[in-house]
Formats: sequence, C-alpha cells, structure tokens
Amino acid sequence: MKKTTGFTPHFLWGGATAANQIEGAYDKDGKGLSSADVVKYIPKEERGIQNVAMDVTSDYIEAVLAGKVNDRYPKRDGIDFYHRYKEDIALFAELGFKVFRLSINWARIFPNGDDAQPNEAGLKFYDDVFDELKKYDIEPLVTLAHYETPLELTRKYNGWYNRRVIGFFTKYAETVFNRYKGKVKYWLTFNEINVITHFPFAAGGILVDNIPGKTKDQIAYQGAHHQFVASALVTKLAHEIMPDAQVGCMIARTLAYPHTNHPDDIFEAQHYNDLNLFFTDVHAKGEYPTYMNRFFEENDITIEKEIGDDEILKHYPVDFISFSYYMSITVTTQGEHEKVTGNMISGAVKNEYLETSDWGWQIDPKGLRVVLRDFHNRYGKPLFIVENGLGAFDKVEEDGSIHDPYRINYLSKHIEQMKEAVKDGVDLMGYTSWGPIDLISMSTSEMSKRYGFIYVDQDDDGNGTLNRSKKDSFYWYKNVIATNGDEL
Repeated sequence: MKKTTGFTPHFLWGGATAANQIEGAYDKDGKGLSSADVVKYIPKEERGIQNVAMDVTSDYIEAVLAGKVNDRYPKRDGIDFYHRYKEDIALFAELGFKVFRLSINWARIFPNGDDAQPNEAGLKFYDDVFDELKKYDIEPLVTLAHYETPLELTRKYNGWYNRRVIGFFTKYAETVFNRYKGKVKYWLTFNEINVITHFPFAAGGILVDNIPGKTKDQIAYQGAHHQFVASALVTKLAHEIMPDAQVGCMIARTLAYPHTNHPDDIFEAQHYNDLNLFFTDVHAKGEYPTYMNRFFEENDITIEKEIGDDEILKHYPVDFISFSYYMSITVTTQGEHEKVTGNMISGAVKNEYLETSDWGWQIDPKGLRVVLRDFHNRYGKPLFIVENGLGAFDKVEEDGSIHDPYRINYLSKHIEQMKEAVKDGVDLMGYTSWGPIDLISMSTSEMSKRYGFIYVDQDDDGNGTLNRSKKDSFYWYKNVIATNGDEL
C-alpha cells in the first residue's frame, strides 16, 4: 500500500473573499443596495471588543434611506476591487493561485432581488473578472450568497423568513449558471449558513423586530429551512445546466471542547457541536437529523414545510462540504471561569492550552485536523477549507516593508495539520486562506483587522491611497503553493 505523504498534484491552493468586503462601487452600473450596505462602522471604543456590527433594525434602514443618519458604511467602498480587479488578480497569479474564491453580489445582478430582468452591467462585470482569472489559469470558486441579500427583499418580504425568496434566489442562480456555465465549475450556495441563527439580518436579510410574537431562534430556523430548500433546488439546477459542475455547502465550523471531564461539560460540548453540524447534516445527508427534534420542541420551534420539501432535500444533496475554520471554543456548566473576550464569541471560557489572537480568538491548529477527520467520518464527501486565517494588526516599516511572522506561524501550523489529516485518509480538495488581500472585516466593518498577504493602504476611517504592497507572508505563501505544501 502506497504511503500518503501530502497533497495531491491537483490540490486547489488559493484565497477567499466576499463581494461586499472588497468590491466597492456599491451604487455603480445599476447595482442595488444589499444588506451589507446598511451596516455601519462602529469604532472599537464604542462597541467593545465583544460586540459586533452585523444586525440592524427596520427603523434604522428607513432612516438610512431617508438620509436621516450620518453614519459610515465601509462595505460600500470595500478596497475598490471593482476597478482594480486586474491588478489584484495579477498579484494572485504571482502567488501561484490555482483557485480564487469570490462571491457574486446578488444585488449587482438583480438590484431589487425580485426584478423581472437581470442587470446586464452586473453580469458583464463578473464576465470580465472570470475572463481575467482564466488568463492566469485560476479557477473561480463562486459563492452565490455571502451576506449580500438585496435590501429590497428585506423591505418587501423580510428576507429569507418569507418562502417567496426561494423563487427569487433560484431565478438568480439560474441566470448566473446560464451566463457563466463555461467559466465557473465550483459553486457554493450560502456562506456560513449557520450564522443565520446568530445574525438573521446579516445572513438572511431578516428583521426580527418586524416579526412580533416569535423568538429569534424560531425566526432564524425557519429562514434556514428556506435556505436549505433553495440550496437543494439550486444544486439540481447547476447539475442540469452544467453537468460537470460541483456544488458545495459552507458552514462556519467552530469546534467545541468540554472544559472539564465532568459529564455535563462533555454533553454541553456535544450539544454545541450538534447545533453546528445540523447544517451540514441537512445539506449532505438530505434530511433533518433526529437529534434536533428535542431542541425544536424545547424551544417551541416548528418548521413550516410545504409538501415535497423533504423529498427535495433528499434528492439533491451537495457534492462537497466546505467550511471556515479560525478557532475552537471551550464550554462548561461548572461554575464561573475566565471568559474569552473575542468578537463573534459568546459564552466560551478560556482554554489555558491555546494562544489568543489580537481579536480574542483562541488559535487551535490541531482542532482543524479534528474537524477534518470528523467531517470525513461523518459524511464521506470531499472537503474544502474555504476560509482560514489570522486577523491581526500589521505595521508598515519606514522602508515600506511589512513583517508578519505571526501570520506565517498561524497558517503554517494549520497547513501542517491539514497534511496530517490527508495522511489520515481525509479527501481534501483545496484550501483558500481568508482575505489574501486586506479587506473590510465582516464582523466589525473595520480595516485594521488584516488577514492579507497583500497590504492595502486604507485605515478604519477610509483614508489612504488604496495602494497594494506585499507582506513577508506573500513570499512565504507563494513558496508554499510552489512546493504544494511541502515547505512551510
């Protein structure tokens, strides 16, 4: 038996972004507003490190549209990828990318979400981007919905809480599938679909305050059901229109450990992981797992389904599973312990064996191997790590150099664990580090939380030249790709 030593020759190395965090040009060439375009920047001293800026209220949206507020919305401007995509793609090519993950901003194709006809200027923009990628033999990996619900779908239908949005989404998907069927092979349906239970507006365009009498969980899981059905229908469409297409789901995978050996802690961690993996269970197995029945009952959640929904889920599961992985968390039921204070984390306690990032996330490379093995054993489908990276403060030296050994250290340790997982037998398709170029943070709308190998000259207030420059990690990652992960 041949010994497995590393990644396959066809391993897809690259980087990942989202339209709302890089494109800018929010009001150009017929684009409509998306949910991301009304999420304001809140300075750290006002929000606190624990809080994030991802959800809004219906009154706030109407005040924004009426011009009654004077806030700043960094995702409207991004890093101007819309006008600089050729320069950025050339840098990705220099890095040696085999794949580039990006999203199509739904509101650039259907400005209101429910338009009768698509916006040709929006379609042409992505044609141009895909053509540019093709010039360098870079495969696009395209997310259909990455926290970019057209705002009018929120105002008219309350986003994914309304079943009618399934039809609007499948029309959008069918439009782009037909347009790009010769250019895009790899597709993802919903980015981090499980985030809808934490931030219904950001992930689903849903305004909880407009649905009185229901809890956030009741609203969010109903919205998630509509997204499950839409994902299955879109997977069916993709295979019909593009027989060689591969369609994946995508979740935010945050591995939970028990803080102690107490059975209650062990169960608490298992329950947390089950709530996380529920989303991949539905996508990959095509049915609701029975372990959720008690959770739904105890939280008074009844999923309203239509006849045929279960059959749709069963017949059209995804081809592969993709996920983001940044950290693990530790949970306990046993008294008070030191809490982790990072943004996007709630209720986790400090793991004394792990280091912590500038934003309070506990760094756990070994946890990535655990996640990969669990996914492989649970589903037996190909896996794709489509987000992993370190958000950190970067300093530009007087000579313009940027030394980021902390980023190299973080990524090298995670890639090493990927290699170990492959040796364990995991079928791993590829790896796209999050934010290969600095971009606007999803959770905080700030620029100072930098992930990139490529530095972008812009600060949290939007000041700067937007000039691109290479960090030390740029040359490191270039060599990682060139050696197919052998040299870390």
